[in-house]
Formats: sequence, structure tokens, C-alpha cells
Amino acid sequence: MVEKETKKGRGKKKSPAKKKENLDVKEVEFSFYAPEASEVFLAGEFNQWDTRSLLMTKDEEGIWRLTVELNPGSYEFKFFVDGAWFEDLAEARVVCNPFGTQNYVVGV
Repeated sequence: MVEKETKKGRGKKKSPAKKKENLDVKEVEFSFYAPEASEVFLAGEFNQWDTRSLLMTKDEEGIWRLTVELNPGSYEFKFFVDGAWFEDLAEARVVCNPFGTQNYVVGV
């Protein structure tokens, strides 16, 4: 995953209470190699685990990609591949979830 910083909320100074709402968001690129897949969706805490709202795009090499703007923090996520959760990413940071499986984690 690749992060790119995007400044939001430029202009007038905000009160300290308002600053939290205007954090610097970053563009985070999620990628997933699955040349045989018909469709891949990204689901996580950032979209309430909706398995249909963030459709990824496959390139000619079979890599699915999607860039999402996220505020700084840590987010759990998974890939939903052809109607099923994918749960075996080598080298990914993981945490256990309440369903007895694992979620991937990205830090922004």
C-alpha cells in the first residue's frame, strides 16, 4: 500500500475543536494480486465493512487496485473476492476478529 498526503481544510484558521474534523487525509493505495478473480471489493472500518461499495480495478498484470482517502489512524480491512472473504495475505499485518478469522491492518 502506498500513502500520499493530501491537505484538506486550508484557508481560515479553525478553533481547536474544529481542527479534529479537518485532519490531513492521505491517499492510500490498496493492491491485491488475483489475476483469476472476476471482481474484488475492498471492505473495512473505513466503509462500515460494506462488501459492495469499493470496487477495485484490475490491471493487465492481474493486480487489483483502489486508492482511498483516509484520516490518520489504524484501520482493519479485508478483500472480498468473487463473493468470499480472502484471508491469506503473506507479509500483511493482521489482528484477530470476533469471528475467529483475521483482519488486515493498515496504518495511516
